[in-house]
Amino acid sequence: MSEAISDSPEATVHAFISRTVAEHPVVLFMKGVPDQPRCGFSSLVVQVLDHLGVDFVGVDVLQDEALRQGVKAFSDWPTIPQLYVAGEFIGGSDIVREMFQSGELKPLLVEKGVLAAS
Repeated sequence: MSEAISDSPEATVHAFISRTVAEHPVVLFMKGVPDQPRCGFSSLVVQVLDHLGVDFVGVDVLQDEALRQGVKAFSDWPTIPQLYVAGEFIGGSDIVREMFQSGELKPLLVEKGVLAAS
């Protein structure tokens, strides 16, 4: 890989996303922050995670357009928010809501070791 490519904004954003997902068990790339979501879809995922008692890191994609576009390219998923658990992309708000309502989300979080079994 050439130096020019590795120093590109896309490579920098990709590295930031990779590092963030690797360093934190649960990451939500969202519009706004957990205490103040700036869209209903982000708010919904925050509410689900809070309801389940999940510790997570929220990353505000509205602070940087390169990050906002980069996270979509990173996951090959066109919408935000995006939830990662133990390094694995889970999905956006519709998938999180469906998994929560069907009872699939909590066991997944327990299996991944980010939520205590109850």
